[in-house]
Amino acid sequence: MVETTDIFKVINAVIPVDQLLYKDQISEDYGHDEIGTIFHLPDIVVKAESTENVSAVMKIANEYRFPVVVRGAGTGLVGGSISTDGGIMLDLSGMKKIKELDIDNFTLTVEPGVLLSEIKEFTEDKGFFYPPDPGEKSATIGGNISTNAGGMRAIKYGVTRDYVRALTVVLPNGKIAHLGGKVVKNSSGFDLKDLIIGSEGTLGIVTEATLKLVMLPKITTSLLVPFNDFESTINVVPILLRSGITPTAMEFFEQNSVDFWEQFTGKVFPENQHNSYLLLSFDGQEQAEIEAEYEQIAELCLSNAAEDVYVLDDKNQRDIVWTARGAFLEAIKSSTTEMDEADIVVPRSKIVEYIQFVHQTAIDQAIRIPGFGHVGDGNLHFYVCRDDYDDATWKAKLTAVFDALYAEGRAIGGQVSGEHGIGIAKKVYLKKSADEASYSTMLAIKAAIDPKNILNPGKVI
Repeated sequence: MVETTDIFKVINAVIPVDQLLYKDQISEDYGHDEIGTIFHLPDIVVKAESTENVSAVMKIANEYRFPVVVRGAGTGLVGGSISTDGGIMLDLSGMKKIKELDIDNFTLTVEPGVLLSEIKEFTEDKGFFYPPDPGEKSATIGGNISTNAGGMRAIKYGVTRDYVRALTVVLPNGKIAHLGGKVVKNSSGFDLKDLIIGSEGTLGIVTEATLKLVMLPKITTSLLVPFNDFESTINVVPILLRSGITPTAMEFFEQNSVDFWEQFTGKVFPENQHNSYLLLSFDGQEQAEIEAEYEQIAELCLSNAAEDVYVLDDKNQRDIVWTARGAFLEAIKSSTTEMDEADIVVPRSKIVEYIQFVHQTAIDQAIRIPGFGHVGDGNLHFYVCRDDYDDATWKAKLTAVFDALYAEGRAIGGQVSGEHGIGIAKKVYLKKSADEASYSTMLAIKAAIDPKNILNPGKVI
């Protein structure tokens, strides 16, 4: 096998040295993602600045059969951007140009290192709106595309895949493919663009994306609805959805998440000290229409066991509530010594049953499993907390909890991940949940596109 020193020299012949990190120059930040349960440093870091940089590196990696992992902001939760086999890490966080806003075709063309928060600021300042809304706003758009990120607005607007018009992708052999376009419809052969979206960097490297935009809603408001128990909270969801009104977001959380946030920030959550909450938002172009929608939803909640309905028409109060919801993950993380996460997605009709199962599993295993979720689309997030358990006990309990949670998810028709992806942490559960024909097809696609298995090896499948 070729030596890393030799690979570094070959790369340095086509990539300037100020874009390269080697050995002691590589910081520990490159060895983990947001959860931090998996750690491994790459041998070489290339800070790519262009599609041509990425193509040049991939040609070298392909020739020498050297593994390559792509990284953006490192906000992932399943180890998908960790160089578990060493090799080359392509850091795309510096590729952050916003290249074009096309107001006639309603598209925004960006490089993969642009942050979600930057897209929001840029588009909304000009009257446009990019709807996908994952909780981590410091994630890059490249990472969002890699995992087909969803977020809180998915119930009304859909997920990342629904807003990608075109991609420039560097394939494992270094060739550059241009997939999709600014067209609204496309039945021209296999949809390779959609194959790349959600493939977690195992099939190709996105170096440019053209995103679909919509007009920015003029009116936005929210409701905070407390309940005495989580069963009542979840049971009202299908009733609301059958009303014919689709909220922009429909979030569920329990009082323990509020408590963690208050301890984490030192702030006070509005109207706290209830057992369980539903947080809804509505958006549109007309004030009267939005008011009519949330008034009807409020009446349905009150007639179906809600303790009260708080209209968050004060911007400061609304910002506090939504900021808190966005920070629950960090708040839970700060409450324990270590944690791991499951973002399972289940049929909406099975949410109550599944949450009951999680609560009972926490009791049976004597371990904390706080959580919250996008109940409008059945995507639930649970966090297994280590607290004071020793290494051996923690590993045994974590395995037991995950085995139980994913087995129950399969039994009720759920899927392993709703939006965070598989990476390395969840690939054993993907294999268990997928039927043989589906799994073997994924293996065949990987082998066809990346026959040398150099692009993010050991991830997903």
